[in-house]
Amino acid sequence: MARSDNRPLTLRDVSEASGVSEMTVSRVLRNRGDVSAATRERVLEKAKELGYVPNKIAGALASQRVNLVAVIIPSMSNMVFPEVMTGISQALDDTPLQPVVGLTDYSREKEEKVLYEMLSWRPSGVVIAGLEHSEASQAMLKASGIPVVEIMDVDGTPVDSVVGISHRRAGQKMAEAILKGGYQNIGFLGTKMPRDHRARKRFEGFTEALAKKGVEIMDREFYSGGSALAKGREMTQAMLEREPELDFLYYSNDLIGAGGLLYLLEQGVDIPGQMGLAGFNGVSLLKGLPRELATMDACRKEIGIKAAEIIARRVENPDRTEPERIVLEPTISYGDTLRRP
Repeated sequence: MARSDNRPLTLRDVSEASGVSEMTVSRVLRNRGDVSAATRERVLEKAKELGYVPNKIAGALASQRVNLVAVIIPSMSNMVFPEVMTGISQALDDTPLQPVVGLTDYSREKEEKVLYEMLSWRPSGVVIAGLEHSEASQAMLKASGIPVVEIMDVDGTPVDSVVGISHRRAGQKMAEAILKGGYQNIGFLGTKMPRDHRARKRFEGFTEALAKKGVEIMDREFYSGGSALAKGREMTQAMLEREPELDFLYYSNDLIGAGGLLYLLEQGVDIPGQMGLAGFNGVSLLKGLPRELATMDACRKEIGIKAAEIIARRVENPDRTEPERIVLEPTISYGDTLRRP
């Protein structure tokens, strides 16, 4: 059932799509009353297909909205997202809006569940990390009738507005800097690559830029655990035992890069002469290391600020429905581990 307007879905929409009364739809969604299994299945299927989310506050507020902004991110233990939240909170300070957070642990299934629950409370807007979502999540976001801002990544097609960086471009820029520094035997160490789409895109951009210059990755290693210093040490040691000719290691994030740096310093390796290193995210906490790790700023706080500002503008001016696309440009910090060209 196509809808040309931007209003949120109602029980009537589900009723018309499934061919039963609104009362029957209500009974099914509230799991009440005597409804046949076939009818129940049909109603639930149509509701999911349309992206309909029951309104838990229907009738409680005349506006049918609460002054909450749903912020859906993968993790708070990852150092990246607290800075994003700082930016969001800062931008909403002078508005009636308040952020509420849901965590997905990089799982599409969990993201779908979190989104369903948060939309059921009818927030004023949604800020959600990434551009890759399940079909059901996509349907819910499109049918919500509220401003949606996808953050962190711009390499893809957003549901509504988007704020972030091009991770493919970030990978390309780092590859170009490494080659200009005179390094040729390059290894890549990554984390959560199957589920962390942004890390995957950086890797793709990185390898594409190397290939254009006739250089191939000498070795690579991925793991599914958390971003830990200890894991960075272990991966670095294992890779250098396999490929002692390596002269540069590019890590998918700063934390495992810091682990690798500490291991190499213990081994007495000349950095950045004999071996160069770089991470990603520009985590300020790691500036206290014996050597400053080369990295790239992911514009985290600025992304949070820009995303929250879009939500606030749209809430203040409901007729303003035009999506916004804000692409930020990260910069390389050479630190003490990457030779400058």
